[in-house]
Amino acid sequence: MSKSKITQLDNLARIRLSKHFFLRDFLYSETAALHGINNIPDDLELAVDAGRQLCKQVLEPIQEAWGRIHIRSALRSCEVNQLGNELGANCATNEHSYASHIWDRRDEHGLMGATACIVVPAYLDYFEKTGDWTSLAWWIHAHIPGYSSLRFFPNLCAFNISWYENKQSPKYIKTYVEDPNTGHKKHILTADVESDYYRNIPLKQRYAACEILLAPKPGS
Repeated sequence: MSKSKITQLDNLARIRLSKHFFLRDFLYSETAALHGINNIPDDLELAVDAGRQLCKQVLEPIQEAWGRIHIRSALRSCEVNQLGNELGANCATNEHSYASHIWDRRDEHGLMGATACIVVPAYLDYFEKTGDWTSLAWWIHAHIPGYSSLRFFPNLCAFNISWYENKQSPKYIKTYVEDPNTGHKKHILTADVESDYYRNIPLKQRYAACEILLAPKPGS
């Protein structure tokens, strides 16, 4: 790789998306690193625009409340996402990833969006003791109006969180993790409609564990 290419990539990685996040935070991909592919967006302007909305409307408010969040994966170039799909590495097809993990492509409706997979370390100890991811899901639903969908994974209580340009788009909370309250892995929110178990539980009660975790500690 030439020095000029390295300088170009270095400058790209320095692009600031929000108060605490830079584009570099979202570029690392194990698939790209293993296969020697540059995980760089083709349409940088679109990727930056979508990423800034994700950071400002979704990630910054979560980090402000919970402390530093950990980015597991986020932006994928079309090349990286296609390879991940072919390898069966939990990547949807490119068409289904536009305006999601592929930040620099608009979806079939001509709208932009962005997704990141994150971990909230301040919640992790509680999750590992209880297996309860739902309290965090409902806290986000109640406090982060800019999110469009969530999908939770078994390891580290990691979850995909998305921002989408259409503010009227219905919200979803999906999971690959058993819900400790119901014993199944069904969506707990589908197109803005709560599942039967949660429908009659007051929203604040659904995330009561988060209220305890976020309460000021004595002497702090």
